[in-house]
Amino acid sequence: MSYVNPNFKTKKALREALAAGKTVEVYEHGLGSIPANGTVHLEGPHYPAPHTWYAEGKMENGRLVKIK
Repeated sequence: MSYVNPNFKTKKALREALAAGKTVEVYEHGLGSIPANGTVHLEGPHYPAPHTWYAEGKMENGRLVKIK
């Protein structure tokens, strides 16, 4: 699972930021790497807060472009 920066409190806030064309950084908090193109699995908000949302995202050319 990966996190996003900024630390969105809700999936709706993340979806709105992507729709507005804002850049959202995706990073792996453990072992692994983020694909430049393909599917990523996201969770938030960041630890130590309890995770309250999960999403599957689509990466294109190293940029998060959409979540399901």
